[in-house]
Amino acid sequence: MGSSRLSARALLNLVGELDPTHAVYEALAERIRLLILDGRIPTGTRLPSERELAMQAGRSRTTIVACYQALRDGGYLVSRQGSGSTAALPGADSIPAGASRTIDFARAVPPPVAGLDDLFASVSFVDALNGPGFDLQGNLALRKALAARYSERGLPTTPDQIMVTMGGQHAIALIAHTLIVRPDIALIEAPTYPHAYDALRRAGARLATTPVTTEGWDLDHLLEVVSTIRPALAYLVPDFHNPTGASMLPEERTLIVEAARASGTTLVIDETTADLDIDRGWDDGPFARHAHRRSPTGSDGVITLGSLSKSIWGGIRLGWIRASTPVIRRLVQARPAGDLGTPQLEQLLAEQIVTSLPQLLSQRRELLREHREALSRLLAVHLPGWTVPRPHGGLSLWTQLDRPASSALTSLCEAHGLALVAGPKFSIDGAFERFLRLPFTSPIADLDEGVRTLANTWTQLSHPAGHAAPQGLEMV
Repeated sequence: MGSSRLSARALLNLVGELDPTHAVYEALAERIRLLILDGRIPTGTRLPSERELAMQAGRSRTTIVACYQALRDGGYLVSRQGSGSTAALPGADSIPAGASRTIDFARAVPPPVAGLDDLFASVSFVDALNGPGFDLQGNLALRKALAARYSERGLPTTPDQIMVTMGGQHAIALIAHTLIVRPDIALIEAPTYPHAYDALRRAGARLATTPVTTEGWDLDHLLEVVSTIRPALAYLVPDFHNPTGASMLPEERTLIVEAARASGTTLVIDETTADLDIDRGWDDGPFARHAHRRSPTGSDGVITLGSLSKSIWGGIRLGWIRASTPVIRRLVQARPAGDLGTPQLEQLLAEQIVTSLPQLLSQRRELLREHREALSRLLAVHLPGWTVPRPHGGLSLWTQLDRPASSALTSLCEAHGLALVAGPKFSIDGAFERFLRLPFTSPIADLDEGVRTLANTWTQLSHPAGHAAPQGLEMV
């Protein structure tokens, strides 16, 4: 529980105008309840005393007493003698600590892909002793395998255009700290992968956003932002976007490449989810090939990120960057400030994985299909009021709730042993309270139990308990 205190003035600023068709106590209680539900008043926050709020609002104390009592009756306020009144969620205080295990709906982390154990057994890790102790750019054999895969998919690539990193997040952070200079502007999608905007902010970037939904990108907005504010860098996830699951059409990619070239914007294309195709029915290849078509060096303005953690196993902390040779040189020069290279043992395994990707991804596709369908069915049965998309790939469902209460639901579910990430986490401004990212990577038994917990918890947040109005209270 938090321990911050909200002054009467701050509370009234959050409340704003009250509904004139209801008694003041009732309208005020409803506004405070909604503020708690959408996370703008975090649970555990101490509210002003009844006397202080009455004086600041210019209302009778009887009205404020009735307001607080309505909130207590609904489970949204806990009052203790000498400690004041704190914001709460209904039912959270009745759940015994450690009552059950935690089901993880927070991380989109699939189990190891089928067949990975055989690859482990086939790799001679003793071979790592024959190479360098560390290598800033990465094992040559692995870089050759990655370059060959890009070339096969329509983007001619040489090993010197590849850097091996310790996962996709490491790649994002290294690029941000190497290419961003305060106060550069970086363009990101809204919503987007939270750790990406964290890395860009830490590098000193000022962030601008462009919207994306389960239906795709607002291309006109994206192109206008690129051409008018001319961001130094734009971070995009064009295939099975995290978290919406959308995929960018080939013709849209071409237009974005042309706009970025005209504005001098470097495109950082996150393709860590690109291999998670379930049933999209088409593959446009690497995004950077749209730039390469214009000229042999046309892809200089596109940096591509890849990773094995989402497609193969999260326990393999290995990713890569594909960029022009001069950009790779800059990254190699900058890297020692943070680390001295990717572990050789993992690179030996990764080389075998990359050469076996077609077979491994086929196994992954079947698991994702089964789990996507299972989670969709469960949500349709237990939470029929929610809008559940059907993405053609990726690891999760960007589900729309029937009211804005993602933060409150996440907080209360934690008490019930269900870990979630609220929608606003995927934004830089607290938006998306109507959305929840629900990964379908857990075992199906956990998906079943988790959705039942989700539905039961959602019911607790549905309506405040009724409270009869005292006589003679004010109208707005």
